[in-house]
Amino acid sequence: MSDESAWEKLKSYTDARIALGRSGGSLPTSELLKFRKDHALAKDAVWTELDVKLLEREIEGLQLSIVKLSSQAADRLAYIKRPDFGRKLDQESIARIACFPKTEHDISIILADGLSAQAISLHAIPFLKEFLPTISAYSLAPICLVNQGRVAISDEIGELFSSKISIILIGERPGLSSPYSMGIYLTYNPKAGNTDEKRNCISNIRTGGLPYSYAAGKLAFLTSEALRLKLSGVNLKDTFDSQLLKNDNRKQ
Repeated sequence: MSDESAWEKLKSYTDARIALGRSGGSLPTSELLKFRKDHALAKDAVWTELDVKLLEREIEGLQLSIVKLSSQAADRLAYIKRPDFGRKLDQESIARIACFPKTEHDISIILADGLSAQAISLHAIPFLKEFLPTISAYSLAPICLVNQGRVAISDEIGELFSSKISIILIGERPGLSSPYSMGIYLTYNPKAGNTDEKRNCISNIRTGGLPYSYAAGKLAFLTSEALRLKLSGVNLKDTFDSQLLKNDNRKQ
């Protein structure tokens, strides 16, 4: 196999920029234009605002109660410049949660824009349609829609709703091949001030990445294990893939 055909075969397995070719000492014009386009999409993803009204209508279609919240970042510029503001609720949002009955819940589900609001607009509802039937035995707090939110804001929300687990769906940092990728973080016993080793993460949920059904199955497994063992993060071992492999072998 020639070097050229070997690179082309490898290229078929990845979105990474390999085997781009060259024109003299530079990239071909077509590849340069693709790079500029992808760079522009990544930049736009960071600055795009979350379409809360659209998500609200879609979640209402799932027969779920909703509460709209905001972080302490007043706008997108503050969110980018001050990550700490995105990790805490503003006072109005805290008061809004306080209006709900003081009831313990198994799970709080949060949708936040993160660094790619479009990722949430594209993937959150299709994912929830796969995931919600797998957790029908558990009690849910109202679904939270958070403007200018970062991952850690899920700790404060879960604590205020007296939830055993908080799950946040959030737009991931855009890449040049994946500007609209969604990530999910699960935390058992959510409390303000938790650190990242207490979370489990499922990343790269997007077209060309993790399918909704697979991500929903993995999250359902982690949720049940977290509730059973009363822990999450580095202490919660993710054996989901090995169990899938065992089940496949049994079928064969």
